Amino acid sequence: MDCAAKFEKEVAAIPGVTRAELNFGASKLTVQGAFDPQAVYLAGTRHDIVARPAYEKGQEKQSFFAEYKRVIISGLAGCALLAGWVLQHTQGLTSAAILLYIAAMVIGGFSTARKAFFSIRKLNFDMNVLMTIAVIGAAAIGEWSEGASVAFLYSISNALESFTMEKARQSIRELMDIAPREALVRRNGEEICLAVDEIRVGDILIVKPGAKIAMDGKVIKGTSAVNQAAITGESVPVEKNVGDEVFAGTLNQEGAIEVEVTKLVNDTTIAKIIHMVEEAQAQRAPSQKFIDRFTAVYTPIVIALAIGVVLIPPLVFGRPWSPWIYRGLALLVVSCPCALVVSTPVALVSAIGNAARNGVLIKGGVHLEEMGSVAVIAFDKTGTLTVGRPAVIDIIPVTAKDEKQVLNLAASIEQFSEHPLAKAIVEKARQEKLALLPVEDFTSLTGKGARAKVKGKRYFIGNPRLLDELGMQTKETGQVVAQLQEQGKTVMVVGDEENIVGIIAVADIVRESAARTIRELKQAGLRRAVMLTGDNKATAKAIVEKAGIDEFDAELLPQDKVAAVNNLVNKFGKVAMVGDGINDAPALAAATVGIAMGGAGTDTALETADIALMADDLAKLPFLVRLSRATLSVIKQNIYFAVVIKLIAVVLIFPGWLMLWMAILADTGAAVLVTLNAIRLLRIKPELY
Repeated sequence: MDCAAKFEKEVAAIPGVTRAELNFGASKLTVQGAFDPQAVYLAGTRHDIVARPAYEKGQEKQSFFAEYKRVIISGLAGCALLAGWVLQHTQGLTSAAILLYIAAMVIGGFSTARKAFFSIRKLNFDMNVLMTIAVIGAAAIGEWSEGASVAFLYSISNALESFTMEKARQSIRELMDIAPREALVRRNGEEICLAVDEIRVGDILIVKPGAKIAMDGKVIKGTSAVNQAAITGESVPVEKNVGDEVFAGTLNQEGAIEVEVTKLVNDTTIAKIIHMVEEAQAQRAPSQKFIDRFTAVYTPIVIALAIGVVLIPPLVFGRPWSPWIYRGLALLVVSCPCALVVSTPVALVSAIGNAARNGVLIKGGVHLEEMGSVAVIAFDKTGTLTVGRPAVIDIIPVTAKDEKQVLNLAASIEQFSEHPLAKAIVEKARQEKLALLPVEDFTSLTGKGARAKVKGKRYFIGNPRLLDELGMQTKETGQVVAQLQEQGKTVMVVGDEENIVGIIAVADIVRESAARTIRELKQAGLRRAVMLTGDNKATAKAIVEKAGIDEFDAELLPQDKVAAVNNLVNKFGKVAMVGDGINDAPALAAATVGIAMGGAGTDTALETADIALMADDLAKLPFLVRLSRATLSVIKQNIYFAVVIKLIAVVLIFPGWLMLWMAILADTGAAVLVTLNAIRLLRIKPELY
């Protein structure tokens, strides 16, 4: 992490570079300006970093030595150290042992010394400088085995740290490999295999069963089940028919389909997700900014203290130089806060990458940290807690012989209407496999209902107001209607010119996962769940009771929702708002964290919210809360561990109890441990139902 930051600064200083920005999590450097690319490459070599243009990524296969160089070097240094120790302590061959110790120092410390040389030229006393001084100093006072141990342990800790960081970065690499690099395309009547960069909007993809879809588009031929887990995190394949949208990187499981391309490769949903995840991993979270400020003060103080440990006892108190030089070297080794610096970014990289692979797009470390301390979650109703479309709930016969007769008559009339309630009735009739009756003289009654002739007889379907106008309202009917309306349902009455045939109640259905989600959120530590809706109080109350919501505000305009969110923030502290990302944009912006549902289908949701649930699935919320809280916990554990280890090491130096190899373990060993601790975040997964 420290080397990467120095590399970024060095590239920024190259003549002609106007901007250099390093994304540590994604291993990506963005450089702007008129500059010599070779200068960037050379800057990388000075920090043991391989830099190459993005377009060459993946084209060059590394040699075995290049891939395992750190491990090989550490192994050779370790062998030399072990051989030297054996010769010295079992054979008494001290001179031969010293030669092997020197070999271990050179092999294990060459790369560190090289980077130290470039750092010290810029008067930058980084970890490489401190380690090199420690090795040379140990040799100078005759502690050959200690110097060799320092070189070996630092070398192997660098190898382990590199390995663990690669593990953390793997989540973003897996995202990049999701979409295929080429596809079978029909163009000008010919079927050809093209690289995705050559595919244009309007091209037709031919996607066979078992193949991945290469580009975003819409199905124009065929039907299939598509596994969208890579984008949305959904475990169950989604049925796709003509006109449905499909995403690059998803897996066509059953039938062959043809897809018309709607977006270029750089504009696909997966490309946007990768870009946003990389940006999110590059952002500095509040805890990381605090650590940066802390280390800026801490490191110079400890280095000054190390110089004092070396000089004051011999010069002021007449103590021997050798033991205090040794203690000063040990203090120098523990002074560089590697574990502290890496403690936060590696946790954020792991958590954000893990979330993206499971269909949750977090657009920055700050939002992840904020989500971890949220006390209350506010929900929009329509399309969030409910499915967002009406469905028939109750059918009550009055003069009809049964429910099917009422439904068949109502659906026959409404089959010509485009009203959402009419579509719900027709859909219910289709589910019941009822054959719709022929209809004549259909007339829509705006705001009231519709009329039509069925089998030569005139019927109507409409709301209770239409019943009042026709003078057909009765006390019994009025009681039933009132009871249904109190339950939050929309009531429609079916009748002829003389009698009421039946009553149909329609309502927006609460999601099956809503109650379970609210329950799991409470178990995860949320204090309250609140619903904010523009709907009437009766409907809101019915939804709240079914979903297990603690409180609600109803009949709210968009500006009222913003005021309600602000009130919750004032009352409870940090508040998350969950909505569709479009209508609820002001409320999402007002909340501490704005969470959009169904981000995979809408660009607006991706742009407006701090966090997007890529599937239209509430069940991802408990996973998000568990992951964010676990991330906060890991960051705190890492910081406390790194600080405590440093303090213990510093205390042990003054009585002479801290050996150089122990100082190495206290520093770079701690960095490896906090990285391994952060990688545990990759194991947190959504619950499967």
